[in-house]
Amino acid sequence: MKILALDIGKKRIGVATCDRLEIAASPFSVIRAGKTAISEVVELLKKEEVDRVVIGLPVSLDGVEREPCERARFFKNELEKQTTLPIEFFDERLTTKIAEASLIEAGMRREQRREVIDAVAASLILRSYLEYRKNTGAA
Repeated sequence: MKILALDIGKKRIGVATCDRLEIAASPFSVIRAGKTAISEVVELLKKEEVDRVVIGLPVSLDGVEREPCERARFFKNELEKQTTLPIEFFDERLTTKIAEASLIEAGMRREQRREVIDAVAASLILRSYLEYRKNTGAA
């Protein structure tokens, strides 16, 4: 199944995809958040022949849903108006911090990191989601 993961941010939306065998999750692109973001994601869903969408839900470490969660929920609601694909949330705590740490370790400069960090975070969300599916037998 081809799955697309989204890391919804205030300025950028990270996008990641996996292969149909659900073995590898990879950063795909970054979309500028704003008025055209939903339509850009819908076009991507069609172009990439996606079967399911996973959106990272950034619940705080204390379990409270704050403004970033509201943004993710709003995006999901708007996306559901444009597609019949299944869309679900998956916990994304610390994915951006982990992505940043790995990019720093790889020697990437701050300007370069800013361009790819959201897509890398989306790929971490997707990798975790694929592990969850594999370990639980979720369909």
